[in-house]
Amino acid sequence: MNSNSVSPARLAAFEILRRVEAGAYASVLLAARAAELTPLDRALSHELVLGVLRRQLWLDQLIELYANRRVAELDRAVAIILRLGLYQLRFLTRVPASAAVNESVNLVSIARKRSAGGLVNAVLRRATREPDVDPTSNIPDPIERLAIETSHPRWLLERWIKGIGAAEAAAFARANNEPAPVAFRVVNQRARAPEVLERLQQAGAEVAQSAIAPHAWRVNGAGKVLGELVSAGQIYLQDEASQLVAEVVNAQPGDRVLDVCAAPGGKTTLIAERAGDHAHIQAMDVSPRRLATIERTIQLHQLKSIKLMLGDAGVPLPFDSQSFDRVLLDAPCSGTGTLRHNPEIRWRLTNNDIPTLAEQQKRFLGHAAKVVKPGGLLVYSTCSVEVEENEDVIRNFLTSNDEFRQLRVSVSAELLTSSGAARTWPHRDGTDGFFVAALEKQG
Repeated sequence: MNSNSVSPARLAAFEILRRVEAGAYASVLLAARAAELTPLDRALSHELVLGVLRRQLWLDQLIELYANRRVAELDRAVAIILRLGLYQLRFLTRVPASAAVNESVNLVSIARKRSAGGLVNAVLRRATREPDVDPTSNIPDPIERLAIETSHPRWLLERWIKGIGAAEAAAFARANNEPAPVAFRVVNQRARAPEVLERLQQAGAEVAQSAIAPHAWRVNGAGKVLGELVSAGQIYLQDEASQLVAEVVNAQPGDRVLDVCAAPGGKTTLIAERAGDHAHIQAMDVSPRRLATIERTIQLHQLKSIKLMLGDAGVPLPFDSQSFDRVLLDAPCSGTGTLRHNPEIRWRLTNNDIPTLAEQQKRFLGHAAKVVKPGGLLVYSTCSVEVEENEDVIRNFLTSNDEFRQLRVSVSAELLTSSGAARTWPHRDGTDGFFVAALEKQG
């Protein structure tokens, strides 16, 4: 039996999920496979990969119920095939049950696990006969039940419940399993907003202005036209909260600006676009490969004010002190605000990672602060919702750097924290979960 026995979308999803289990990132692999798939297969493969990763714990509970054995005892390829099949049966109403079952069994042969064919067939046939079974119904512990229902590690839910309360934590976890709205900005060097919006609307898209970032738009539909606009450099796909960070930096013509951890470049290029060609923007990152991604965007967007350099924010920065009018540290973090886009993060994080990351963030912020001019602005942001990586980092910094004061971020009141920073949430705002603080160096 060969790969023609399975649709390209299902085969791609299976192969990507196997690589994700080995440590790769789904978004990178999906993008790499996009060109070889038709639009319909591409859409299905995205839905299967992200859906399985989002619902993994719930799917595993269902597998154990039907297979009468622990998922950990199954071959990893077989577990992935079962997750794919059950996800289609329980969450994709337009996929015929026969296709989900038959192609899953065929995947067993392709994976050279023929001895598991009977098990896969039996589990999925039973699932078709029992479409309303809830694998959480007999779990008495409410946190454990919520963990399986929303497919989040228990420790992560317990952390959120302690921080924001049970109802908010549950709403946040459920939102993490929903597809994120598609957001974009118009690249002013390459296009005019009215023409872009008209083209999208003529193609049948629904377009709405963001309530979070002043120049951001949400779009639903017209995927082909959207892709053409992206390829032409006329728009850039970027979450609204990410765009908000660059707007807070608010670089002006003539400013010297440093983006400390710049890749993949969305914030850097938006800062450059807002400030115009007469700003001087230094974009630094520790990864040569990721710097190359920024370079491609710079060329596509026809930006002239950005210079790239390889550098590590974990050591003192290679600039004179007080060199920059504005410095952005979008710090490496746990990424718990991006679980809609990167669902595999929830399965890789441990409770010990967060304090380790917080210590790194404190070190990076201390290095970034030294190159800010008196009267200059230091913007700290993360795509984490964890207090230890956000408010605690800022509180620690201000305690030991009395020449800085925290400013109130210029955003709508509902986004403000008690300290004047900004926070966004998937379940409240429909964006990634971001934290943004603005610090002014007095002098």
